[in-house]
Amino acid sequence: MSRYKQEPLDFQGLRTTPLEARGGKVRVADFARPALGGGWAAWLDSLPRLLAADSLRAVVSALREARRSGRAILWGMGGHVVKCGLAPVFIALMDRGYVTGIAMNGAASIHDFEIALAGHTSEDVEAVLPDGSFGSAEETGREMNLAIAAGAARGIGMGEALGEKLAAIAPPEYAPFSILLEAWRRHIPVTVHVAVGTDTPHTHPAADAAAIGKTTHHDFRLFTALVKELNGGGVYLNVGSAVVLPEVFLKAVSTVRNLGHPLGGFTTVNLDFLQHYRPRVNVVERPHAKAGGKGYAITGHHEILIPLIAALLAETGG
Repeated sequence: MSRYKQEPLDFQGLRTTPLEARGGKVRVADFARPALGGGWAAWLDSLPRLLAADSLRAVVSALREARRSGRAILWGMGGHVVKCGLAPVFIALMDRGYVTGIAMNGAASIHDFEIALAGHTSEDVEAVLPDGSFGSAEETGREMNLAIAAGAARGIGMGEALGEKLAAIAPPEYAPFSILLEAWRRHIPVTVHVAVGTDTPHTHPAADAAAIGKTTHHDFRLFTALVKELNGGGVYLNVGSAVVLPEVFLKAVSTVRNLGHPLGGFTTVNLDFLQHYRPRVNVVERPHAKAGGKGYAITGHHEILIPLIAALLAETGG
């Protein structure tokens, strides 16, 4: 005898539904098929038509269609993407028409600049922070700030100024590994978006706050022009920026529409090993409200996801 006064419900009168009539969201027709050779195209086709596999298929299709129709394909890059050694992959994507513009946060530009100068980047922060020498690399701070000041004087943006500087000073053995430089050589716009105090060159004695502000604001205005070209089939991919670039992108979307330009029917993608709040809402969701288009979030390591997408594009779309 139970001590509780409540009695369990009697299920004898429960209504049931035939399984065939009920149906289901997961069907055998959508299942994966073993990919036994056949290359990347066969592998992509073998994936389940469900969840992230279907998102990957949709992203590859959107990139192929954007290139075919001459629409914008913009990549937003955080610092980790550069540190993963992906520059050769992005440069190959440039040459195949899958990059029409690049937006970097400050960290991405610093790591790329150092790779072009010295062939290495990413210091051991824990080892050098105790004595205050973190972020004090002389060549990085000096040359980046000289480039930015020169760019401000000439009325160009930070990304263009950094690419131009590297064209003059990067050793030939490292220059081909710089996204900034190789994009500059190909006339592909690179915009750099910084918050003052977040980047190590801001602590260098050569830092010119007015020049930093002028060139990064120039790049924001340039970025809005690039975002305008997403209308009607373009693709924007946020790769490894959790805060700065998602915020910049959302403001650019709003500015373009505020100025009366149509902006809808495009695809946005967030690729990262963690799905953060701002990329989800500012990149994947909000830009498509009442405007059409589609947003996708695919979780995974950049050093795997980006080469994978590039390989799929190479085999399925040229």
